[in-house]
Amino acid sequence: MAKNTLSFVCQNCGAAYNRWQGKCESCGEWNTLAEEDTTGSVPVSIRSKRKGRTFALESLSGKTQDAPRLSSGMTELDRVTGGGFVRGSVLLVGGDPGIGKSTLLTQATSLMARAGHRIVYISGEEAIAQVRLRAERLGLSDAPVQLAAETSVEDIVSTLSEGAVPRLIVIDSIQTMWTDTVESAPGTVTQVRASAQALIRFAKKTGAAIILVGHVTKDGQIAGPRVVEHMVDAVLSFEGEGSQQFRILRAVKNRFGPTDEIGVFEMTGLGLREVTNPSELFLSERDLGTPGTAVFAGIEGTRPLLVELQALVAPTSLGTPRRAVVGWDPSRLSMVLAVLEAHCGVKLSGHDVYLNVAGGLRIHEPAADLAAAAALVSSLVNAQLPTDAVYFGEISLSGVVRPVAQTPARLKEAAKLGFQHAVLPESARGEVGGDAGLSLNAINSLTTLVAEIAARGSRRGESSAPAEKNATPPRFRRGEG
Repeated sequence: MAKNTLSFVCQNCGAAYNRWQGKCESCGEWNTLAEEDTTGSVPVSIRSKRKGRTFALESLSGKTQDAPRLSSGMTELDRVTGGGFVRGSVLLVGGDPGIGKSTLLTQATSLMARAGHRIVYISGEEAIAQVRLRAERLGLSDAPVQLAAETSVEDIVSTLSEGAVPRLIVIDSIQTMWTDTVESAPGTVTQVRASAQALIRFAKKTGAAIILVGHVTKDGQIAGPRVVEHMVDAVLSFEGEGSQQFRILRAVKNRFGPTDEIGVFEMTGLGLREVTNPSELFLSERDLGTPGTAVFAGIEGTRPLLVELQALVAPTSLGTPRRAVVGWDPSRLSMVLAVLEAHCGVKLSGHDVYLNVAGGLRIHEPAADLAAAAALVSSLVNAQLPTDAVYFGEISLSGVVRPVAQTPARLKEAAKLGFQHAVLPESARGEVGGDAGLSLNAINSLTTLVAEIAARGSRRGESSAPAEKNATPPRFRRGEG
């Protein structure tokens, strides 16, 4: 028999060490090392005697068929997965506690079961009675979903192997599963990795689609070893704020569809409701006529999306001004503030800056730079931006407004919602053509936008002195569209 090998494994990132230490050198977390037995169930002497088998090699040319998909019955969920669940695929769904992961999967499995498919829901955290209570609250208690409360992977695989192969299996959650092949407590890195490997082998062998629910850490990352994310076919992140009714399902990884695709849901008393037009929903409660608000025309995956950016710039009495961001990258905000001060003469070193993306959406693309800069300058000089205008464009460190991808799709979405004007990079004018449907204000430099907003504030007669002081003089304006 092989000698047992003990090591100390970080429960946050999966790094292994020969001895215990207080801090993990890989992820920097404290008190996350736990002693685990990393010896496999099969001795090395037996594994070394196995002879490899030969297999046929094929060329790149040949006919390929799209993988058959199983629709979930929810349009937004199918959009994120790329059109439905692929046979033999394994998906990892993560999200904060109480965000609605179990509610989403209960609704999806009920719709698929009503369509005549064999669906199995295995809960390792809740009893069968608790799952039934949730289904009754959602009005789905009559759906023929097969339930079980089990945590042993061997027992689960043995049970599912009997009879017809299920079309979809939900494991809620992977952190509660354990297998006999390793000697570690459930929830440890070794158990999570071994349990996921066993379930993935079962999916590839039988053709059943499996959804693994994963916990998230305090940083919003899916807990457990990162190798699990590499093993599965797709990683979906369920995002949202507890105080907001909106929920965003985002594809972080997808081998069978586009990445960074999103699906929008609204949490109601009867479960999650699909939002087919998220732009209209995010803009439904706009503060019209208020300085410091700008509408950003963005792209999430393949979907154009309009969202409101809110900025507040206020004088501070602190030695170090505050910089608070919700829904955007703080590093991008610091860069935009530096460009405004270095190239546009906008002095913000004595002001607190707050930036918020309305509706609880998190923006990742740099095209929001121009909208954020417009909202910041508008709040500083107390100038109202046009309520029928959208902004998008990337700002470089030299103050030049750079083009972004999918400009026609952004303008089409803005025109559909009744917007009349668009502020965009000068180099994107040729991509649009003459049938944009909006009045285009193409600019080359951020100084042009700052001067226009400052002039608007001066005409209103509100805070004209700071506006004239901070704005770039007209003789330095460049690249007006």
